[in-house]
Amino acid sequence: MPISPSSLAQLPIRRLGVDDLLACADLSENRGWPREEHKWGLLLAAGTGYGIDDPSGAGLITCSVVTSYGPGLAAIGMVLVAEQYARQGVGRRLMEHVLAEAGDTPLTLHATPYGQPLYEQLGFTETGRAEMVRGRFTFAAPAPAVPVRPATAEDLQAILRLDHEVFGLDRTPVITRLPAFADHLRVAEEDGEITGFAAAWPNMDTHVVGPLIARDPGTAQALIASLAAATDRPLRTDIDVRHSALLSWLKENGLDPIAFNAVMVRSLPDLPGDWSRRFAPLTVAAG
Repeated sequence: MPISPSSLAQLPIRRLGVDDLLACADLSENRGWPREEHKWGLLLAAGTGYGIDDPSGAGLITCSVVTSYGPGLAAIGMVLVAEQYARQGVGRRLMEHVLAEAGDTPLTLHATPYGQPLYEQLGFTETGRAEMVRGRFTFAAPAPAVPVRPATAEDLQAILRLDHEVFGLDRTPVITRLPAFADHLRVAEEDGEITGFAAAWPNMDTHVVGPLIARDPGTAQALIASLAAATDRPLRTDIDVRHSALLSWLKENGLDPIAFNAVMVRSLPDLPGDWSRRFAPLTVAAG
């Protein structure tokens, strides 16, 4: 039986945890997204989830996850509304709750064209764009001969320092989960110094490349090529469109464009850190 708009507006918003993983994956599937259970597990463990239960007991009406990087920034991701409750104000209500919970903390998200108008109404502004590409890596265009090797436990502190420097904020709670979350973690090293790192983590039938932090585009290419050589799955990644040379190289190597997302911020003029060395995010916060 349909829920009236007044009853829908009274349903409580609650915190989500790792026990809600399957319900979140079901909601992803309901909206035509991949289930992405592995990704949901990371987000719900490292971040704070919010959702509204369907009073019929059939899972969640809506959900989202916020990953905090301290008082300087939080990322909102996986904003979903069940198809049968779309365009009834549910997504707006959830986002307004998330904004109230965030208080003065600046926020960022990756917006699909569908979600961007709502986020603009809520005070977010577009500061950039990311292009999603996917395909089987062909090695048709070679990468520069930059030394790349599998990361070890001894590399973690250097990875954390480099990530903090490039990202502009401390992502320790997320980055320290990378060795267990990713199937492959690589570092680029020259003269004893780690100049970049990248991970490939399993997502349905692909390996997603991210994060990808590198001194320059050539180092980024070498890291991706090393990850591609370690898997027989298609690769998927989201690249800042300002890195046009890297995107062209990926397309030469068999990855096709899938979608564009707007990178948006609220209460900030732009994202912190050094975008020229930040090529791909750890997870895509799209909605």
